[in-house]
Amino acid sequence: MENPPPENAKNTEAIRKLVIETIKTVYDPEIPVDIYELGLIYSIDISPDGKVDIKMTLTSPACPVAEILPVEVDRKTRSIDGVTDVNVELVWDPPWSPERMSEAARLELNM
Repeated sequence: MENPPPENAKNTEAIRKLVIETIKTVYDPEIPVDIYELGLIYSIDISPDGKVDIKMTLTSPACPVAEILPVEVDRKTRSIDGVTDVNVELVWDPPWSPERMSEAARLELNM
């Protein structure tokens, strides 16, 4: 018989689902697909005390929304119940490419 996950593991998984749902409300204004489906979110780590670390990228370093999208991800993630702190790190390695997009994003963009 398998032991149930500890309560904090359940909480971090619940917060993770909410973070993903929330990030899916953030759109690159130039592309009609949310940044999660575009593959711009590289990782989401949640500590048992509710601290959320997000590594994300942009479609290019010259992206005109480079200063807007990470701030929006931070602001929206902070609004989630159970989140105690947020750190959004903008990374460029590995570089983003269209292969990182979900199947839904590819369909939306007719690719």
